[in-house]
Amino acid sequence: MSQSQAVGNVIDATSLRAAREIAYDEFRKTQSVGKLTKQLAKLSDQLLSHLWNSCGLNNEATLVAVGGFGRGALFPYSDIDILILLPADEEQARALSKQVEQFVASCWDTGLEIGSSVRNVAECISESEQDITVRTSLLEARLICGKKQLFKDFAKAFEAAMDPKAFFQAKQAEQIQRHYKYQNTPYSLEPNCKESPGGLRDLQVITWVSKAALLGDTFKDLNEAGLVTQRELTELKRNQRFLETLRANLHLLAGRRQDVLAFDLQAALAASMGIKQESSRQASEAIMRRYYWAAKAVTQLNDVLLQNIEALLFPQESKTILSIPGEGNEHFIERQGVLDITDPQLFQKHPEQILRTFLVFAQTSNVKSLSATIFRALYNARTKMDGKWRADPVNRALFMELLKQPEGVSRAFHLMNRSSVLGRYLPAFRKIVGQMQHDLFHVYTVDQHILMVLRNVRRFMVVEHTHEFPFCSSLIAHFEKPWLLVIAALFHDIAKGRGGDHSQLGRADMRKFAKDHGLDKKDTELLVWLVAEHLNMSQTAQKQDITDPDVVKAFARKVGDERHLTALYLLTVADVRGTSPKVWNAWKGKLLEDLYRATLRVLGGAKTDASSELAQHQEESKAKLRLYGINDESYEDLWKQLDVAFFLRQDSSDIAWLTRHLYNKVNSDQPIVRARLSPIGEGLQVAVYVKDQEDLFARICAYFERHGFSIWDARIHTTRHGYALDTFQISGSNLVDEGGSYRDIIQLVEFELTEALTNAEPLPNPSMGRLSRQSRTFPIQPRVHMVPDDRGRYYTLALSASDRTGLLYTISRVLAKHQVSIHTARINTLGERVEDVLLLDAANLGKNPKLQIQLETELLEALGA
Repeated sequence: MSQSQAVGNVIDATSLRAAREIAYDEFRKTQSVGKLTKQLAKLSDQLLSHLWNSCGLNNEATLVAVGGFGRGALFPYSDIDILILLPADEEQARALSKQVEQFVASCWDTGLEIGSSVRNVAECISESEQDITVRTSLLEARLICGKKQLFKDFAKAFEAAMDPKAFFQAKQAEQIQRHYKYQNTPYSLEPNCKESPGGLRDLQVITWVSKAALLGDTFKDLNEAGLVTQRELTELKRNQRFLETLRANLHLLAGRRQDVLAFDLQAALAASMGIKQESSRQASEAIMRRYYWAAKAVTQLNDVLLQNIEALLFPQESKTILSIPGEGNEHFIERQGVLDITDPQLFQKHPEQILRTFLVFAQTSNVKSLSATIFRALYNARTKMDGKWRADPVNRALFMELLKQPEGVSRAFHLMNRSSVLGRYLPAFRKIVGQMQHDLFHVYTVDQHILMVLRNVRRFMVVEHTHEFPFCSSLIAHFEKPWLLVIAALFHDIAKGRGGDHSQLGRADMRKFAKDHGLDKKDTELLVWLVAEHLNMSQTAQKQDITDPDVVKAFARKVGDERHLTALYLLTVADVRGTSPKVWNAWKGKLLEDLYRATLRVLGGAKTDASSELAQHQEESKAKLRLYGINDESYEDLWKQLDVAFFLRQDSSDIAWLTRHLYNKVNSDQPIVRARLSPIGEGLQVAVYVKDQEDLFARICAYFERHGFSIWDARIHTTRHGYALDTFQISGSNLVDEGGSYRDIIQLVEFELTEALTNAEPLPNPSMGRLSRQSRTFPIQPRVHMVPDDRGRYYTLALSASDRTGLLYTISRVLAKHQVSIHTARINTLGERVEDVLLLDAANLGKNPKLQIQLETELLEALGA
């Protein structure tokens, strides 16, 4: 059956399915999305017309396509929205009610999933005036069949009732809300190709407001009206075609309406569109990069064209012009908070003004965006942004001046990236625009992550944000040349996606930039070192025991001096916070700050041997205990049971808290559980004191898992008289979400965990939660690595795997099965990925070399289950 035959013979569900399949098969071969969507609309028109006439409606009423269907384009699983337009006469309308009901039922019986409304003309106008969604849907009304005069009456009344200004403002507000729902970025890892910023909806908004203002129904109409340049028309059509092709393929792959570029569909989507792996870039990464570039272009075109239409609709408001004060700013003006230029050819004539645009933007606090004229001029001047332009000393000086501005830097860099100027000035940056990161903890593309880190560094410098990270703000206020940290943020991940170690590859890019921009040797070496070592501090804090003086000494030798330490600390905090909202937490903040302070003491010449650290911790703890009226003799028996390692691994406030609750219960027969709001300001700190027993750590983990708590940190200690004294940093219970207070949760944890340890039952089987869709699509190969320390007292067990509920309990059960004791557990959750480091007692492991191999094997099996 040919396509023309399919259209002519669609009279029932069977013929509709057959005709659709022919259209789908043709699309899979040709990827001609315009032909597909028109064909599907025609098929629906044909069947609807047949059913309309079969129900005896004929010319008594009017059948109208609205919404997307009204545009004469239908995606495979899109809604088919129709309006049944009835006569104004109530008796005539009532007489048609049975036929209308029969028609709607027939539509569903034949497989047409319709969204229908039944109104007369007056009701249409009334509803549209109350609801912007209805008004937008009716704006695209198209006659299918029925009484033509009734449709003409509707169209005339609708046009008369339309207020283009009010409609523009409503759609603009609606777009702002929609963009906010999608985090105001087109760069999410699973974007919605229809609704996300830069998606198809942003293109539709342009045609909606232009049609309402009688400027034209299509982009070609806008081009003929002088609102769209020929270049913009080409860009609009190209990106619309790409996004529509994506959407059609998504629908067919999912077998349902599917507008989200979900992880598990991206590879198949790339294959269906003929996109293959590009060098080191997977096919899924290649198609997503193309999507991000398209969305970026659509976002900019949407901004430009809405500005132009707004200027036509609100001519009086657009005439308020202010000059920009300052030397060299005579080419720039301000219009209602929008930066503009006096000559559209400015950048062609004077390319050095390109970077000055962003400098002026940063310096002018009341300017919030760039004009359509500037965006167009920047695009038209793209050929001017070449090697000669990059090497121009004037441009290099302007770029450095922008980096050093006290305000507006992150906003300016965001606009530089959006307009592609940043990538043209820094070719290395252009390579990572739209580059995905499938490491399960970065939720932004590389370019967006870099700009997020840059923003975080800048916020440390801004007075209004000092409450967020007071310590960081204090450090950066005394840091010489803080703008160097902005440069470090810009380059720290710039070499990602090239293959190899991006930290080392980025050194060359950083050194070249420093040389080109005249930085002195001292600043250059700091920046090159920061790019090379930007991961070191987070890895040390999260994977090593930073209470061990030897660990701190080794880290101090690597940083060398206070300036390098402070720079690395500030960059690290900004970097970790810029990966994902889920990755940063107060515990990680405390680890980094503790490492910073401990290293600073070493660099300052403080004694860091075990005896001096012990004395300091004990004296500080005693001072705190005296505030509670507890004298030294009261806890002498308790402290005799605690070895040096305990006092080194706990800070003075923790030692004092534990001592207050245990000094008169040293030989308790019952488990003692105490909890409090964590001093770090997030989550709970829980202490367990009980006669040591097998499976204790696993039993505690089982309790926390069962009640929805996540363990951030665990410190396990055995006293000299055989008691376990374990402390945990936990978070994440849903009890607070259900309305419970922290006081209630603390009491509940203390009571229930005590009961669980008193009435020890057999350990339950681990209930490994399901992997997230992202983890299933981009699985992490579980890794287990076990090595003894230099002194032979402990083994370090490093594990990495996809995160899921019950993971730590599963690990602890395997260890308990072989009677291997845990000394410390450092849990590092990075979004969907975990990288845990456990310190194991070497007693059993050292005696049985085969046990290590067996443990690694069983742990790999458990992690991969």
